[in-house]
Amino acid sequence: MVQDLKRNRRLNYHLYQALKKSLYKPAAFYKGIVLPLVDSGNCSLREATVLSSVIKKVSVPALHSAACLLKLSTCAQYTGSQSIFIRTLLDKKYALPYRVVDAVVDHFKRFLRDPREMPIKWHQALLIFAQRYKNDISAPQKNTLKEVMRVHSHYMITPEIRRELFALQPGAPATRDGTAAGGGGAGSARLANTSHRLEQLMGL
Repeated sequence: MVQDLKRNRRLNYHLYQALKKSLYKPAAFYKGIVLPLVDSGNCSLREATVLSSVIKKVSVPALHSAACLLKLSTCAQYTGSQSIFIRTLLDKKYALPYRVVDAVVDHFKRFLRDPREMPIKWHQALLIFAQRYKNDISAPQKNTLKEVMRVHSHYMITPEIRRELFALQPGAPATRDGTAAGGGGAGSARLANTSHRLEQLMGL
């Protein structure tokens, strides 16, 4: 796949269909393709975009994707491709275990002391997180994300993130810690027995 992308600047149709079929075994797909590519630090944005488009198009069990998202959020080395995968998995609107939500918050928290200017894909991932999971983010975590946005700001995207996290709407559902929140976001209902199953899938 990598060689074909480098040679032709796009992925062969049959290879793309093979990738879609391989995702019907999500543990093997995440463990054998996505995570090794990200861990290598050499995953190009084009490769991440192609693989993410496959993930978007195929229905994947929530816990497999949650385990992958947890691993992506705890990667020591940051690359732009990491944000592409995180954004894609968040945008599938799974009812994530709180442990995974916490890991995503911690992922962004690590950038408080990172002096680099973050790419737009990083800001987009944070926006999707705020839009989909604002009701699952606790008040202290929202304050942490506010501090992150003071360090890393995008003139168009950051105001939208703040609006999602802190704008109150009449009749909005309660958040994770019982405070009011904006409308929308992923449901607060948690999958049954997720903690034990997630532990099993951490090894994928």
